[in-house]
Amino acid sequence: MPTHPDLTAILLGLGSLAFSVAGTRLVLFWLKTKAVLDMPNERSSHTEPTPRGGGLAVTLVVIAGWTASLILFPGNPPVAVWITLAMALVLYGLSWIDDRINLKRRLRFPIHVIAVTGAVLSLPDYVLVLQGEVPLWADRIVTVISWVWFLNLYNFMDGIDGITGMQTGSIGLGIVVLSSIAGLGANVPWASMGMTLIGASIGFLLFNWHPARLFLGDVGSIPLGFLTGFLLVMLAGAGYLAAALILPAYYLVDATVTLLRRIATAKPIAQAHREHFYQVAVHSGGLSHSAVTLYIMAGNMALLIATIVSVTLGPAAGILFACIPVLFLLFRFTRRTLV
Repeated sequence: MPTHPDLTAILLGLGSLAFSVAGTRLVLFWLKTKAVLDMPNERSSHTEPTPRGGGLAVTLVVIAGWTASLILFPGNPPVAVWITLAMALVLYGLSWIDDRINLKRRLRFPIHVIAVTGAVLSLPDYVLVLQGEVPLWADRIVTVISWVWFLNLYNFMDGIDGITGMQTGSIGLGIVVLSSIAGLGANVPWASMGMTLIGASIGFLLFNWHPARLFLGDVGSIPLGFLTGFLLVMLAGAGYLAAALILPAYYLVDATVTLLRRIATAKPIAQAHREHFYQVAVHSGGLSHSAVTLYIMAGNMALLIATIVSVTLGPAAGILFACIPVLFLLFRFTRRTLV
């Protein structure tokens, strides 16, 4: 049955906003005091040393908000939600260490896989991303691979001011809207979890909007990619695979196409670069960080409409609709002369 955001969800959203603002302000002060700075280089999109580690606050706010959602939720959420929160804390700690001492990828990546695998193995048998079209073991393998890729692409796409906060809030909004119009299942506090993402993201964006006063860091992008990925996995498992693909469609396409192009040209796939479509728009296309982020936000709103279309008129109609904003953004960002 569709459920509308109740007072609990609204209050959790407002609380997440308040704690995100307060926590980010404290973290910013601490990062400046300790001189934890992201120094500009030839592959970065900023020109001034900027504090890095805003995810220390916003990620904890999301984890705390989801925990409160589960405690206040009258239903019986699956243990997978709790396992996911525990794994998010593991990724939070790992990613903060990586932000400080630059861990080698061969150390980080296996822990990403272990965290995702642990969460996937805890999923109820009825949560099938491919909706029963393949055996359970095959569904779980596809889910692990997809989820690992998603949390890493979330990190790859965190390359300009405001983009990840905006994307996280957009996914949260999509979850809230879908919980109101579709039967996502009564075993997860969808609206509360979505509102938490919205509130925490807005609070962080107040500090990360261009010109950013601090950056998210891997301590934010990795666990936030993991947590939003969980919601998308659960959304697909509730029977809305098309919706789960459409909501983050621009991120998925930009990151995946860029990865394939680097593989095709024999470039190191893990090396930092500025070849994503949104980065090209900033560095070669004449658009500011804010303009690109606003373009993607507008595209995400169109993708939200496409998601609603997929639920009401069918997956094929939604996917076709989603192609319009995604292709427009890719074309717009590769134009060198922009109006």
